[in-house]
Amino acid sequence: MSVRSLAYLIVEATDLARWRSFGSDVLGMQDVAAEGDVLRFRIDDRPFRLQVEHGPRDRVTAIGLEIPTMVAFEETLNRLEAGGHAVTRADPADAAARHVRGLARCADPAGNHLELIWGHMVAGTPFVSPTGVSRFVTGEGGMGHVVLPTNRYAETCAFYCDLLGFGTSDEMRVQFPGGPEAGLGLMFLHAEGPRHHTVAVGEFPAPTGLIHAMVEVATIDEVGLALDRATAAGYHISATIGRHTNDRMISFYVRSPSGFDIEYGCDGWRCDDWSRFTPTFTIKEDLWGHHWDFGGALA
Repeated sequence: MSVRSLAYLIVEATDLARWRSFGSDVLGMQDVAAEGDVLRFRIDDRPFRLQVEHGPRDRVTAIGLEIPTMVAFEETLNRLEAGGHAVTRADPADAAARHVRGLARCADPAGNHLELIWGHMVAGTPFVSPTGVSRFVTGEGGMGHVVLPTNRYAETCAFYCDLLGFGTSDEMRVQFPGGPEAGLGLMFLHAEGPRHHTVAVGEFPAPTGLIHAMVEVATIDEVGLALDRATAAGYHISATIGRHTNDRMISFYVRSPSGFDIEYGCDGWRCDDWSRFTPTFTIKEDLWGHHWDFGGALA
């Protein structure tokens, strides 16, 4: 495998004040010192896991994927270039701004912008949540997972598996009134780390460039407290609390200030040996709960 985990998200936002409140007061992330038109949020020992930059649009501008070694990093870039994908290697100053030793940029077949990194730095000070979250579950599993949109489903799945070293964990076909008889594809892909999926790709439109991102906390009480904070602050709850069938995550979904959803969960299933894992096909998304409401204006 090449990619180990999700390293970070880079977001463009029209309203930094709204994001500062959402990230800190609702999600319980640590707001580290802003630099001009940039916010950074910590959830563990990394200098940041979520960076929000002021701009004219609300969207995700980059998905950071971590590769564990310089050798694997270079091999991955060479494989991408041999496969006909443009790769831009960042200079040392650009990499240092991301607090990594190596950084390169590329796009998947659907146009989702990726940043491949290796050699992360540590903050050197403890993570302290402003809302009392005991810890976010990261480590070898990274920041969490992302679900990305694609209008080139088979090609995008092949890109992540054949070139970035992901493996298939699960697939769903999502049915909806008036949709295609076969449903829309949703493929869950695992990296080298233990999470059931680090990236998923779905045949759904997402003007923000992201369907949702997931972060995980240690207990169901912390999930419930975050749900209370989101509701009290007036944010749109896209899905009530529930447990997924495939990764067993207990979570709810809240609409972020930039229009994509944040899945906030706990108790996700983790794999200790991918060589012994058999991919699944899920026909029922949830064991219970997760009643969806895709409407709602930004809070």
